[in-house]
Amino acid sequence: MGTITARKRKDNSTAYTAQIRINRDGKTVYQESQTFDRKQVAQAWIKRRETELAQPGAIERASRKGMTIRRMIEQYLDEYEKIRPLGKTKRATLNAIKDTWLGDLDDSALTSQKLVEFAQWRMGQGGGVQAQTVGNDLSHLGAVLSVARPAWGYVVDPLAMPDARKVLRKLGMVSKSKERNRRPTLEELDKLMVHFTEILTRRPDSIPMPKLVAFAIFSTRRQEEITRIRWSDLDESRQAVLVRDMKNPRQKIGNDVWCHLPDEAWAILQSMPRTEKEIFPYNAKSVSASFTRACPMVGIDDLHFHDLRHEGVSRLFEMDWDIPRVSSASGHRDWNSLRRYTHLRRRGDKYTEWSWLEKVIAEGYN
Repeated sequence: MGTITARKRKDNSTAYTAQIRINRDGKTVYQESQTFDRKQVAQAWIKRRETELAQPGAIERASRKGMTIRRMIEQYLDEYEKIRPLGKTKRATLNAIKDTWLGDLDDSALTSQKLVEFAQWRMGQGGGVQAQTVGNDLSHLGAVLSVARPAWGYVVDPLAMPDARKVLRKLGMVSKSKERNRRPTLEELDKLMVHFTEILTRRPDSIPMPKLVAFAIFSTRRQEEITRIRWSDLDESRQAVLVRDMKNPRQKIGNDVWCHLPDEAWAILQSMPRTEKEIFPYNAKSVSASFTRACPMVGIDDLHFHDLRHEGVSRLFEMDWDIPRVSSASGHRDWNSLRRYTHLRRRGDKYTEWSWLEKVIAEGYN
């Protein structure tokens, strides 16, 4: 049973301290107290709390020390790093979130109201960011929350994030990332190929970027996927490759997909030396960095290595491949994902007379 103790304050008013103490086998297993200005309110609090604490597991939950959002994010980063390194953008975003005031909150205190408040703070004094950035922040944090409760036992309200996103969408405070439609021209690709070939002439042991650039276009593969391909992942009879851990919003780890390799991509693979387990035994970040450095050096603006995949998929549509055939090469699972690649610029294959394809196959860069 709870007890109420009255005491006089310095201002001569009366304070009523309500206390609940629960004993089991002669030992106190839980106690809690709170002070009120009115005795009736103190009595009502005792009655309510005793009812709540009588529920199965309630005392254990009430006795539990809160775990902060910061610790939750740190555990997520540590656990997933062991399985597969996270992208630098996602890791940087989560590290930034855990170092804000949101990181100080206990897991049980994370409500939809707090998430809305965080989004408003980010768009104001917390950085003045755009709705797209807020959407990315919540998307990455949502990935943490989705595993924190079932995997690690954090007390997370499963409706906190979806409810917050509903409110923020109505307020126009979250939006999806803008889709890129940047595609390289043949002139731009020629400049890059000349640049990378000159580097290979000076440093033969450097990354064979001409092959990687060409393969990215004709295979439609991402840079991380390219550098993971092994010789054992090829199916000669089907001219296909097993793309390991293909990027997917709902499943990344273990999402291995067989993809058809167009003739040009297959020929590039066959020209590579079979001296390593991986066909392209290079670091994906180094490939990206090399491409990023080269573009401004040859006068190319706003072109990313990932844009080569967009170019490759759009090329297949321009060659009148139908949706099932394109998806067999790109690995896309539905029409909505492929729709953004159908803003076609021409009909036919603009690479029919592109001299660099024959060169990268014949040169045998090591």
